Amino acid sequence: MIEIKTSSVSDGEFNRGVFATCDIKKGELLHEAPVISYPNDQHQHIEKTLLADYAFEYGINHSAILLGYGMLFNHSYEPNARYEINFKNDTFDFYAYKDIKAGDEVFINYNGDVDIQDPLWFNQD
Repeated sequence: MIEIKTSSVSDGEFNRGVFATCDIKKGELLHEAPVISYPNDQHQHIEKTLLADYAFEYGINHSAILLGYGMLFNHSYEPNARYEINFKNDTFDFYAYKDIKAGDEVFINYNGDVDIQDPLWFNQD
C-alpha cells in the first residue's frame, strides 16, 4: 500500500517520503507506526540529536519516536493523510484524509490536525 521513495519536496540530507503503491480511499488505514515513548524531561537529551525534529508529542507528559514509516511522512498544510494517536496499542495510526492515487506522495500536517496553519518549529527563528 505504501513505500519509501525519494521525495522532491524534501531538500535535506534524507530526502525520503512515503508514497502510495495503489489507490487508497479516504478513511483507509495506511500504516500503524509503533511508538517508543519517553518522559518530556528526557527530551533535552533528544534535542542534542537529529531525532529532535522527528519527535512527536505523546500525551501530556511524554514525547515519542515513531518506528516503521512513521517518521518519514513529509509535511503539507494541505495533507492527504492524517494520524491519530492510539494509546491502547502504543501506535500512531495514519489514515487517508482524501483519496490518494497510486504514485502520489502521502503528506500529513505536522501540526497535528489537518487544518492548523501554524508555522512549524523548524522554520521559526
